[in-house]
Amino acid sequence: MDAEHMGADLDEILFTEEDIRQRLGELAEQVWQDYADKDVLLVGVLRGAIMVMADFMRALPGSVEMDWMAVSSYGSGTKSSGVVRILKDLDTDISGRHVLIVEDIIDSGLTLSWIRTNLLSRRPASVEICTLLRKPEAAKVEIDVRYVGFEIPNAFVVGYGLDFDEKYRNLRVIGTLAPHVYS
Repeated sequence: MDAEHMGADLDEILFTEEDIRQRLGELAEQVWQDYADKDVLLVGVLRGAIMVMADFMRALPGSVEMDWMAVSSYGSGTKSSGVVRILKDLDTDISGRHVLIVEDIIDSGLTLSWIRTNLLSRRPASVEICTLLRKPEAAKVEIDVRYVGFEIPNAFVVGYGLDFDEKYRNLRVIGTLAPHVYS
């Protein structure tokens, strides 16, 4: 879906498709250098990270494995509840592996903090985080994020996998959702 099909639902475009792919390419290059001699497993967080994971993996110059988790902490609202439920767990044993969590966005950090703690309890060699977007002003917990694509203001954003009530994920850009849509 292109931004012009959004009508009045989109207030502002923050990042174009080209901006996103370029930044993911830069992150992939950095990750590849950092993990060159390590057995790394990319762990995507469903559903929002699908677009990020696909383009990020395609930008890597070599082969890596991936797995997926699905967790719920939002429901149909616009703010994380902080209560996390695992809807789909990993299929891969991560003990002794270097795990790189690939996320679309870090908002409050509550969900990601819980995921990281959960994965660390499985005795991996390491757990690091790569996210396309981070909202520093929205953080409720301190979380160490090794790779950040873009820092954004504390606004509700959609597109490129990010949704509101399961809509707008297929938007090719990332933009701020107009308040009349979710208020």
